[in-house]
Amino acid sequence: MHNLLTEEEPRYQRQRSLMPRTLDGQITMEETPSYFVTREAPGRIHGMSPDTKLIVVVRNPVTRAISDYAQTLSKTPGLPSFRALAFRHGLGPVDTAWSAVRIDLYAQHLDNWLRFFPLSRFLFVSGERLVSDPAAELGRVQDFLGLRRVVTDKHFYFSATKGFPCLKKAQESGRLCAWASPRAGPTPGCPPPWSSACRTSTGPSTASSTR
Repeated sequence: MHNLLTEEEPRYQRQRSLMPRTLDGQITMEETPSYFVTREAPGRIHGMSPDTKLIVVVRNPVTRAISDYAQTLSKTPGLPSFRALAFRHGLGPVDTAWSAVRIDLYAQHLDNWLRFFPLSRFLFVSGERLVSDPAAELGRVQDFLGLRRVVTDKHFYFSATKGFPCLKKAQESGRLCAWASPRAGPTPGCPPPWSSACRTSTGPSTASSTR
């Protein structure tokens, strides 16, 4: 749902009406990755529900940018190379105007959110740990939401085909891959000196967001 990215109705009641009815003790959740990088989103979400808890899944920004590019390339053959898009002049300054890089400027986006929400309303989840230790990372999510830890190690299995953990479906014979998005799959390598240049350029803008 992307209704909070527009101003169609006052106080964004349409977004609220689309959410399921919630009983006492239940929590309503909604996921839209573009909220974090959209300038208007924090104010609109705060206007609708100032007590909202915000869960932000982040990963190594260089790895994320390469993965973003790989996904786009799979849908758009003939796209210019990663190097041509990421760097303004050969291996010169990184082009932060390119969307795949701009998304990775975590600190800049977080500063915008902190104008409306205190840091205590945020939980930052490691995308890498969701793969290496999903139960522990989801344990942190359950704690943050004030829930009893129901999801544990026994709810996951490793998919040799996909190369990452998948979630077992409760009371069903089938299994659900928790990270089924193409972006969650193996990420093509970023050969030197590209990765070094990317890390040097994006480091200050991303590191401060997790302090």
